Amino acid sequence: MRRQINELSMKLQLAGQGKDETLYKPGPFGTVKALRTNPTVMPDESVNPRLAKILEEVAVKKELIVALANSNVREMLEVWFTNIKRVGIPNFLVVALDDNIESFCKSKGVPVYRRDPDEGIDNIAKTGGNHAVSGLKFRVLREFLQLGYSILLSDIDIIFLRNPFDHLYRDSDVESMSDGHNNMTAYGFNDVFDEPSMGWARYAHTMRIWVYNSGFFYIRPTIPSIELLDRVAYRLSHEKAWDQAVFNEELFFPSHPGYEGLHASRRTMDIYLFMNSKVLFKTVRKDAQLKKLKPVIVHLNYHPDKLDRMKAVIEFYVNGKQDALQRFPDGSE
Repeated sequence: MRRQINELSMKLQLAGQGKDETLYKPGPFGTVKALRTNPTVMPDESVNPRLAKILEEVAVKKELIVALANSNVREMLEVWFTNIKRVGIPNFLVVALDDNIESFCKSKGVPVYRRDPDEGIDNIAKTGGNHAVSGLKFRVLREFLQLGYSILLSDIDIIFLRNPFDHLYRDSDVESMSDGHNNMTAYGFNDVFDEPSMGWARYAHTMRIWVYNSGFFYIRPTIPSIELLDRVAYRLSHEKAWDQAVFNEELFFPSHPGYEGLHASRRTMDIYLFMNSKVLFKTVRKDAQLKKLKPVIVHLNYHPDKLDRMKAVIEFYVNGKQDALQRFPDGSE
């Protein structure tokens, strides 16, 4: 019902755009609340009829997990989809970036989509490393949104332990996991910058938040979401930049002279449910109470020995081996 109310309110708001009259009358103090959720786009199957047919078969309630993969990450990909199957998540899809991965997925009964040839993308897709392939997803995902589907984009260095669709709010254009390692860094804090030479005005208050992780986020099919993908894809094709940095700059930088900021809503995921590997190895594994919590996913984003740690996460959370995480250092030393 809440979703229906939001949709009807948005339609009223859109209907009133461009008119001089006031559409809403504010209520009493403390009761005023702005609209949170942008309306979804009208699906356009003509964009990619073949993909539309695949999504109709795979998606559940117009939602699915999507991962991009080439042959460089085949072993990790198998760990990735094996755990998705173990949890019982039916709505996931691998976007194969080369023929070998397409054949591999088909042989394992994994839903797979091989894009039509595109010279501008295929050279990177077949030979690129993690960062290069990661940047492709912003171009590839656009068609999914145009077809009207909400996508939970996932890197393949992630272990699924519960169904993530049971833990989403779906009230924002982008709902992302954080690289933050505690409540302060993940959800924002007032950081005071000290400049003694300024005397009385030496203390400047700054607002800070650690970046969203561009390897695991839920994105709804809205106009701001598609604009985000377009902006990031354009910059990555014209700049030598890290996709995660660009992703965050476009989401967070405000409008200012010479720049129009993106008007997209965003939500930070719970860091103990959607857990990065810094949280796991620096905090959770050393805390008796936090070790009892079963996260939704663990993303091995902070460590280079990804496959080894992925297997250890499975041993700990799935097989109950209590010392499975102990042999690893906190970081990558």
